[in-house]
Amino acid sequence: MNPLDPPRLFGDSPGRAVFKSCPGDFQVEEILGFEPSGEGEHCFLWVEKTGRNTNDVAGHFADQLGIRKRLISHCGLKDKEAVTRQWFSLHLPGQESPPADLLEAEGLRVLKVSRNLRKLRRGSHDGNRFTIRLRDCECSRPEVERRWERMIAEGLPNYFGPQRFGRGGNNVRQGRELLNGQIEVRDRLIRGLLLSAVRSFLFNLVVGTRVQGGTFATPLEGEVFGFPGNRSLVLPHNLHGNEVARVASGALELTAPLWGEGELQSVSEVRQLEQEIVAQEADLALGLERLGLRQERRVIRLTPQEATLTWENEAELCLRFDLPKGTYATTVLRELIDFNASGFDPT
Repeated sequence: MNPLDPPRLFGDSPGRAVFKSCPGDFQVEEILGFEPSGEGEHCFLWVEKTGRNTNDVAGHFADQLGIRKRLISHCGLKDKEAVTRQWFSLHLPGQESPPADLLEAEGLRVLKVSRNLRKLRRGSHDGNRFTIRLRDCECSRPEVERRWERMIAEGLPNYFGPQRFGRGGNNVRQGRELLNGQIEVRDRLIRGLLLSAVRSFLFNLVVGTRVQGGTFATPLEGEVFGFPGNRSLVLPHNLHGNEVARVASGALELTAPLWGEGELQSVSEVRQLEQEIVAQEADLALGLERLGLRQERRVIRLTPQEATLTWENEAELCLRFDLPKGTYATTVLRELIDFNASGFDPT
């Protein structure tokens, strides 16, 4: 089983389509989960960008205002080749908020300016809202619609998407070389990206193996349960006896390890299964342990919310759905249909 191309839950794709033939085909709107208070040291900017990555936008704001880039924060990176809307916070104590037109540039609009008492932090948003247009669809419409309905009703594997692994899985290859001592990476950001790719690779390996084995949605002895909207866990020693029913209803989810140092939080049958699976990539697991990354867990099922599918014509399909932070729209698309992501760039 290839973690870079893990098994689909619902079998072979019912067809193919073209994705991201232009930036407007992929629209992402950040769901912050709270409203800025309107006062405080931090200037909040609601920004729409096209053809620009998040770090470049932060650098542009710093240059325009003559401040250090470290004073600018955001919840996370948004795709470059897309139309995306997200919040930035600028630490401007004792200063007025800048006018929107001072900060705008080609491919960059400031839609709203506000203030808040606290700055934004990575991952402090609730999720993202996606509008995706697929073109040149070659598929059976009834089969696509049936699969979409099953995905919304039953969920799908919460795989890490291709963005995490780089082109052709290059981040995993370099991560393996880093852990084996074949290369040295001093840049902290790049080093973090490579280690995250390795952990994600092992996570996909565990989840894909459970999909193949038919236990993706079947609780086994020793599971660690998680909640779909946050990182809270229900450990094996703290069960209430209703976990199987809660997994069936979607109130609880099964989890798999994000590998690191220390004992697995799973026990019994699940711990043995996870150890056997990860032993296939023992050099990666041991390398992560040596670096002191701690054991964490991530839910293995992803269920799109507020989801709609609309045929705009015979060969053009529009999807709308919300996902929690840290999950991938490309994972949803991949379960639905084969797609050619022209111009795909996760930066």
